[in-house]
Amino acid sequence: MNRAIRLLPLLLAALLPALHAQDTNRVFRITATGQADYDLEARKWTATENVAVNFKDPVKGEMDLTAQRVSVDENTGDVVAEGMVNFRREGQLWRGERLEYNYLTRVMKGAEFKTGQVPFYISGMSLEAVQSNRVYVATGTSITTDDVAAPGYRIRAKSMIIIPGHSIEAEGATLYLGNTPVLYLPHYKRTLYRHPNNTELTPGFRSLYGAYLLGTYNWYASDTLSGGLHLDYRQRRGFGFGPDLDYDLGDWGKGRLSLYGTRDDKPGVDNLGAPIDRDRHRLSFSHQVNLTSNLTVQATLREQGDPFIVRDFFEDDYRKNIQPNSFLEVNQRWQNWSLNVLAQPRINDFYDTVERLPDVKLTGIRQQLGATPFYYESESSLGYFQHKFADNTLPAFAAWRADTFHQIVLPKTLAGWLNVTPRLGTRYTHYGESDGRGAATSEQNRWVFNTGMETSFKASRTWRGAESSFWDVSGLRHILEPSVNYVFVPRPNKVPTQLPQFDTELASLRLLPIEYPDYNAVDSVDSQNTFRFGLRNKLQTKRADAVENIVNWEVYSDWRVKPRAGQSTFSDVYSDLDFSPRSWVTLTSETRYDIASGVFRLADHNLTLKPNSAWSASLGHRYLRNDPALAALAPPGVNSGNNLIRTSLYWRLNENWGLRATHQFEARDGTMEEQLYTVYRDFRSWTGALSCRLRDNRGGGPSDFTIAFTFSLKAFPRFKMGHDSDTPSLLLGGE
Repeated sequence: MNRAIRLLPLLLAALLPALHAQDTNRVFRITATGQADYDLEARKWTATENVAVNFKDPVKGEMDLTAQRVSVDENTGDVVAEGMVNFRREGQLWRGERLEYNYLTRVMKGAEFKTGQVPFYISGMSLEAVQSNRVYVATGTSITTDDVAAPGYRIRAKSMIIIPGHSIEAEGATLYLGNTPVLYLPHYKRTLYRHPNNTELTPGFRSLYGAYLLGTYNWYASDTLSGGLHLDYRQRRGFGFGPDLDYDLGDWGKGRLSLYGTRDDKPGVDNLGAPIDRDRHRLSFSHQVNLTSNLTVQATLREQGDPFIVRDFFEDDYRKNIQPNSFLEVNQRWQNWSLNVLAQPRINDFYDTVERLPDVKLTGIRQQLGATPFYYESESSLGYFQHKFADNTLPAFAAWRADTFHQIVLPKTLAGWLNVTPRLGTRYTHYGESDGRGAATSEQNRWVFNTGMETSFKASRTWRGAESSFWDVSGLRHILEPSVNYVFVPRPNKVPTQLPQFDTELASLRLLPIEYPDYNAVDSVDSQNTFRFGLRNKLQTKRADAVENIVNWEVYSDWRVKPRAGQSTFSDVYSDLDFSPRSWVTLTSETRYDIASGVFRLADHNLTLKPNSAWSASLGHRYLRNDPALAALAPPGVNSGNNLIRTSLYWRLNENWGLRATHQFEARDGTMEEQLYTVYRDFRSWTGALSCRLRDNRGGGPSDFTIAFTFSLKAFPRFKMGHDSDTPSLLLGGE
């Protein structure tokens, strides 16, 4: 009974203001563990001990306040908080010992305050703010990006104007390193965005370069204009220089321009064995604009003076794409249709390219035909194509091509569980007279008929009571989804050998699509009588209030009833597996098994362990059988097979030190192809990494050795989280 009496004032303090606010839609919610008093006539209340206040107003917004003592005057709107004050409004958190705030005028005054909005942290002796214009005036203020009680550096000012998330402007500012003043700035202003002007330096040594120093000055002009300036020196290769420009033109789109040039002392030779000019360069430009919500224009230009400048100086870009294209693309989308116009010229003569000047494609997205149960889809294109070979080693050939494909499908569900989708389609392609050797010179017309049917069903069972802390299981659900896709295409009146080849069927480690329009090698269309069998298994559980796959396994293969020349009756059997017995354990498997010869043509497995932030490890094995049919996937003169073992280990020794080691070992000939070791050091305000890499040169030359040091301010990290492990060449100065 006594406890209830003690809680009564608190309940009244929480209830009466809320009742009073009903007419104005202004709501207070107050909790406290101590004394609470409310003066109904004066409309004032006070509360003590662990007071929490939440205020909502449809016009003034929302605020949260915690303190040891809070008093509120509803007549004036004044709030006074004392003792361990935390005040949050508009995403900004303020801390101090005393705070005065008026929720009607949004004027705030504070003493001995602290505030922070990553990556900046500000403290001061006094604060006054009018939040209607979000401008704060503070005195005796310090600002730093070092999130510790005793920052390694800070800027201290007599007075400071703060616009949260935008900028600060200080008068009488002094830069301190520790407690030592090192620089006086009468007036100091800077942006609070995450991209201030800064310099990146990567010193190192590489056997191909000698000693090197890679430098980039990153500058920031506004939200819409920023960039960088590269100035590099490589002892054996010379100087490199070039600017980057990132821009945002609002409704006119945004893009990036990058230029780089170097006078290389050892440029080497090109694909034909001719010496590469010492003056080497590359240009990269991209721009994208959404003229309307459904109309997009994208332009990309990749020009370089020789075929190897990206390989030699931009390792990360080279790994992503060894032969980038240049193009202009316009795409207009409607509810059921899409129009795409592509212009793709050859900019670099040393690349094998199919020019498309232009390639216009109209796509009819699968759509219902009126009130009927039938659905229609189509794809029609018109273009002028010219196949130009690298370095013009073979004569180019060109032709106009008009292609149109139309298909009717009838998706049905039988007996409430069996999905059946029969289809019937036709394709007509016209080739104009071809110019150049390597293709037919007369006009050609090709007709293709196709039909088929896809069937599938899904079955599932749930075990709600299945529980296991060891396997991190909370309930189980098994989903089984078998499918059969039949495709029949009679022999066209013109086979691929009679037609100029622009869009051809490329060699692939994976099973290519068999049905139209997914099969898009227009010039390689031929007869087909094939069943594709697939089986997908999923085993799911609930972890951390979300559904996760313990097992996600798909197996598929083709039965070719009437194989074409060079095909076997049964294709290889493909398997894709993801297995996660625990949330921190993942096993991925990708295999390709040749039934006829009883051997694996591909087996790629990877085990990843991430139990905590202290350590992680991965072990991978990739076996690729040396197969003449896959030789096109390997670089010229390189064996297409692999028996590769990959390892990676990260170990965080303590808060300041970490280690990472990765290896790539080719078991076929016992060669350690690549070793990379990195030591990480946390220097509180910034982080550093010392990396060493040794790569075996399978071309017969000496091994490639690199050692480099990279550092980054914590407030403005150079790399995204985990990017250094995904792309380790960045730690060596790669772009």
